Amino acid sequence: MYNLFKKIIFHILKWTVGQSVLYKITGVVLNMDDQNQEHKSDSSDLSDEADTLNYVLYRDRPEWKDVQPIAQDDGPAQVVQIAYSNKFLDVFDYFRAVLKSGEKSIRVLGLVTDALTLNPANYTVWIYRLEIVKHLKVDLHNEVKYISNVIREFSKNYQVWQYRKTIVEMLNDPSGELEFTADILDMDSKNYHAWQYRQWVLTAYSKLMKNELDFVDNLISQDMRNNSAWNQRYFVVNNSDPDNDVINKELEYTFGKIQILSKNESAWNYLRGLLLYSENGILEDKVRDFCSKLYNKGNRSTHLMSCLIDLTDADESPNPENVEKIKFALKLCSDLASVYDPIRRFYWEYISKDIELKFNFREHDTKIM
Repeated sequence: MYNLFKKIIFHILKWTVGQSVLYKITGVVLNMDDQNQEHKSDSSDLSDEADTLNYVLYRDRPEWKDVQPIAQDDGPAQVVQIAYSNKFLDVFDYFRAVLKSGEKSIRVLGLVTDALTLNPANYTVWIYRLEIVKHLKVDLHNEVKYISNVIREFSKNYQVWQYRKTIVEMLNDPSGELEFTADILDMDSKNYHAWQYRQWVLTAYSKLMKNELDFVDNLISQDMRNNSAWNQRYFVVNNSDPDNDVINKELEYTFGKIQILSKNESAWNYLRGLLLYSENGILEDKVRDFCSKLYNKGNRSTHLMSCLIDLTDADESPNPENVEKIKFALKLCSDLASVYDPIRRFYWEYISKDIELKFNFREHDTKIM
């Protein structure tokens, strides 16, 4: 590839600067580039040496002389060869060897620890570590400490969370898990892996659920746009078999947050989720009343207007006064398309036509042209 690049540069310069100047330019430039390539190679070697300062490669350790390392087989045609460091190649060559032989020992536990330090996303190494831990009857509390440190450094990694889940299941002790996930979420309150793991803990050990709403409320108070916290709130409510009192309290809670920040989509989505618990249209009436008051005060949040449209679209009662609701919904579609949400003009045009067809209401003054 490098030689091909040289030829391309040579031919470009030949037709632009002339033959005589060509050799002077290419002689200097390409010679400097060759020197840079050598320098980069030297730098890479120096970097490897710096990384391995006071570190002894496995191939140089007397206690590993009985193991024949197995090199990675990338096949005969390596299109883009990965530039692994010497340390990486050494560790994984020996890992492949012990994986093949099935050795499970203290020295192999150290080897897999090194392998996971180099690549914490390698699920094969994690599986083998678990087999070693079980075979050696390693103190699982020490494993929890180990995996805690790994997660703090690589918190967005599927494999590390799955390994922690397995160890906690083996211990059957979730006592520190909510505190640990809270620490991780303090680093990033929208870490999907931490939330997923926390939900597993709460589902598997349901007694821990009792204080979860307080935890979520604190996060929402810090950032009302934290969609992950709103999602967790719905998870808690949905898994607590809520009665009407709980749902009504959640409605009032959500109304309060929307009044503070009406353009927060997370709160509106949560409100729509609560409507799934509605019976006989009671909750819809409360939400419609709240939205109407907010609208009449001059609020033109796109989420508010969209919610009013959806409430009308969901109402299939033959009540004559429903005609006015339909007209109002069509007006909202027109206003959104032309003023408040023109970026989604074609979407609101679609919704408007859908309402017209559904209620056989074709003639009105707010058609979206």
